[in-house]
Amino acid sequence: PKLPGGGRRRRPPEGDVEVFGVDEQRDHPVELPRWVDLAHAALVDSGVRGDAELSLLFVTEPVMAELNKRYMDKEGPTDVLAFPIDDPIDSGRWPDSGSTGPDREPPELSELPMLLGDVVVCPSVAAQQAPTHAGSYDDELALLVVHGVLHVLGMDHAEPEDAARMQ
Repeated sequence: PKLPGGGRRRRPPEGDVEVFGVDEQRDHPVELPRWVDLAHAALVDSGVRGDAELSLLFVTEPVMAELNKRYMDKEGPTDVLAFPIDDPIDSGRWPDSGSTGPDREPPELSELPMLLGDVVVCPSVAAQQAPTHAGSYDDELALLVVHGVLHVLGMDHAEPEDAARMQ
């Protein structure tokens, strides 16, 4: 099946779309179940089906600045980063496999969950930019969660046509 951004993934097996959320900061309140539910809804509304997993993390400004420098080569914290898993269609990832020692049979590809990737949000940056961007802190977090999910699914906003589709 094609993803919204045009990429292709193997057809996921039967199962549930799951979002795992973690709040690793205490600078601003985060209603974790609410944002996990929103990320899940964005995935399902975008056509993700079957046994698929996404991680949603809320981090501090220093952690986000480190990620932004390391992966984007940009200074300072940003509001959201998306890290899609770019495994080839036929390889998949087996999150519980540990080692591939002699006591393990290779996994059946049709039984593996489709690991989509990670969305990392910085609530502190969201709170700073909310008044001039989405309006409220909650609206800003909602925008960033959905924005990050769409990036993980392969959407981009570099070209006006793509930006309109993402909007």
